[in-house]
Amino acid sequence: MDGTIEFYTRINALLRPTMVALDFGAGRGSVLADGYSDHKKKLMTLRGKVAKVVACDIDEAVLRNSGADETVVIQTDAPLPFPDASFDLIVADFVFEHITRPAFVSAELRRILKRGGWICARTPNKYCLVSLMTRAIPNSQHSRLLRRVQPERKSIDVFPTAFKLNSKRDIVKWFGPDVFDDFTYRYEAEPAYFFNNRAMFAFMLLINRLLPHAMKSGLFVFLRRKVEL
Repeated sequence: MDGTIEFYTRINALLRPTMVALDFGAGRGSVLADGYSDHKKKLMTLRGKVAKVVACDIDEAVLRNSGADETVVIQTDAPLPFPDASFDLIVADFVFEHITRPAFVSAELRRILKRGGWICARTPNKYCLVSLMTRAIPNSQHSRLLRRVQPERKSIDVFPTAFKLNSKRDIVKWFGPDVFDDFTYRYEAEPAYFFNNRAMFAFMLLINRLLPHAMKSGLFVFLRRKVEL
């Protein structure tokens, strides 16, 4: 059920030594700083498996990201500072739910991705129970709430959500079938919000099993840019 292992195992299957990869919305690289298992760290670390890893984020915390060969601070409303067709692989881990301008961002990701290249994104499903509850709560209250339901989450890793690019319909709309082969699927990962309570964890497991497929908690986005257009 571990969503991290599921997601990054698939990414590792795509990696080639000659690739140039972009970690889009990489942040501070918490995987190398926080208490992940060695197995997860190996899966999530792309550096050394490809020719080059570039990490970018709107937050200057990305400059402290040790999992990349190069770090870049980007601007929310400016084009990405990379030439056309720069990358073979773009990873966006829990980023799409924060994007407020999906048309602009999807066009930029498409521009910098080589033909035959991959966009791999993990994001909460817009229609899962947690997302529906989150959308009902103002962004200003998210940090306070997360301190209770996910105590191990650091405030530095909490960002405003927009929920404009995290449903299967959104993916089709902004990464159309004329440009991308779409292998996106919903995934029910382990519960992430359970107050660090064993009984609540078991209760959330039960709830997740009873919910319809359309309300699976995770959306794993795998898009391959077509070679011939």
